[in-house]
Amino acid sequence: MPSTLLISSQNISKSYGTHALFSGISLGFFSDERLGLIGPNGSGKSTLLKIFAGIETPDSGEIVQKRDALVVYLPQEDRFNPEESVEEILFSSLSEEHREPEHYQRIRETIRRVAFPDRAQKAGTLSGGWRKRLAISRALLQEPDLLLMDEPTNHLDMEGILWLEELLKKASFAFVLVSHDRYFLENATNRIVELNPQYSEGFLKVEGNYSSFLQKREELVQQQTQQEMVLSNKVQRELAWLRRGPKARTSKARYRLDSAQQMQDELSAVKTRNAQGQTARIDFEATERKTKKLLEARDIGISRGGKKLFSHLSLQLSPGKCVGVLGQNGSGKSTLIQLLTGDLIPDSGTVQWAEGVQIVTFDQKREQLNFSQTLREALCPLGDQVIFQGTALHVVSWAKRFLFPSEKLKLPISQLSGGEQARVLLANLMLKPADILLLDEPTNDLDIPTLEVLEESLRDFPGAIVLITHDRFLLDRLSDTLLYLDGKGKAEFFADYHQWFEARKLRPSNKVYPDYTPPSKQEAAQGLSYEERKELSRIEKKILKAEKSLETFQERLHDPEIMSDSERLTTLYAQLQESKNKVDRLYQRWEELELLRQ
Repeated sequence: MPSTLLISSQNISKSYGTHALFSGISLGFFSDERLGLIGPNGSGKSTLLKIFAGIETPDSGEIVQKRDALVVYLPQEDRFNPEESVEEILFSSLSEEHREPEHYQRIRETIRRVAFPDRAQKAGTLSGGWRKRLAISRALLQEPDLLLMDEPTNHLDMEGILWLEELLKKASFAFVLVSHDRYFLENATNRIVELNPQYSEGFLKVEGNYSSFLQKREELVQQQTQQEMVLSNKVQRELAWLRRGPKARTSKARYRLDSAQQMQDELSAVKTRNAQGQTARIDFEATERKTKKLLEARDIGISRGGKKLFSHLSLQLSPGKCVGVLGQNGSGKSTLIQLLTGDLIPDSGTVQWAEGVQIVTFDQKREQLNFSQTLREALCPLGDQVIFQGTALHVVSWAKRFLFPSEKLKLPISQLSGGEQARVLLANLMLKPADILLLDEPTNDLDIPTLEVLEESLRDFPGAIVLITHDRFLLDRLSDTLLYLDGKGKAEFFADYHQWFEARKLRPSNKVYPDYTPPSKQEAAQGLSYEERKELSRIEKKILKAEKSLETFQERLHDPEIMSDSERLTTLYAQLQESKNKVDRLYQRWEELELLRQ
């Protein structure tokens, strides 16, 4: 089926006061669009999405939308009536002509596929991750031709990110998404656009996924750097000729003067664009302690609110070691950080620290920030200088290291963007010598250039690191080992993200409905035969039994005796796959019966 143009822009620009976000942007989005929109913080990505959604208007230029195309906008922050239920919110998203009783079937099907545990749950009681799933579901129910998503992975845990990734891979609609998640961009997009004044047009458009974009960008940046060198040499030669003695000056042709000025202007423009590629400079200061064992946790376990988060967890931190931590929201990742700092005492087991060990923590809630302080006070609380690695730096120089212009120093922290607040926290951490870095979601709100610099600085850090993040790219590049917390009491180690991902495929389906309410006799009588009603009443128990069997096979998979016996391991893998297939078949049949019951 040929691709059709859904929406296009011609030479649009947008400024706020004297600050120009972008200008001369001409883009078109087609019916097969899978576009990732990236760029440094402050480049105007969110504003551009709002312009295409019709929420904001450009200062100049033109937007043309296909007449019958439905464009739906999914903002960063999700807003719901806290007293409305999941089902009510989804029903209200339907247009008036679709608010008929039969459309409840679509809503119920959506609730099942997204795996909401309780369709009657109030929005005000949902976690950030479930609110994001609800917002995405509400957008999808509107059946958009083009879905505009601003940071759709915000608040989602790893399972939520993978769920959304799979959903977008199979999407029948076009979409544009703003994201800093490099694996997400790699797996879900077929075109990348970066907004950045570094480029002559103000943006770079590349056909292909994120890795294709990186290759093309590297080529372009090298070309621009080479162009700057060539122009600089030409200008120097031309200026040298123009500065020759009076006899030479009388013979100078006017075009040579004009040409020299034109080259100088071109060189200035290229230099300005190339300078836009600067990134924050992040360099954590280590104590350079030589102790081999900085921290050791032995057989620790803890419960919160009557729920066992994990047990029998043993962990040792040594210089140069990075432990990545994965788990669903509420699985105990942040609690683990509190145990390792000594702010919490485990219910069982012990945590021992090397004498005088220095631990620095990055708090995802940003409680270390005083939002009433100015940026100057937050970066430099004592006078006008900071001491970094034995050198005194003025606050203006320190601020520029983190891409803060001097005019921003008077702004309160509360007026800074999320990415800017994260850079302030990183700046403060850099002033504290550390043996161990405990980083709880340090990548939230950071743009890709800053993520790349953070990755380099952490790779060079000689101490130990515990890294909690949903950024799979960062986990893969830094972690020596990966700790997975399932939130049900189990803690498991993996060699890397890919090993965890492969093991995840063999885990029981996430479609567990603990709060499922059996249908009433009147409900059950609709659309089901007597035998089907009997089957539906029994199938949930069959699912639970099949999942327990699958868990047993998975536990046996980690038995050292079986792992060392290739024949038994092959047999076990076959049994495991058959058990997984059985669970999937039961769920598929359960969904079929539920649809018939509607």
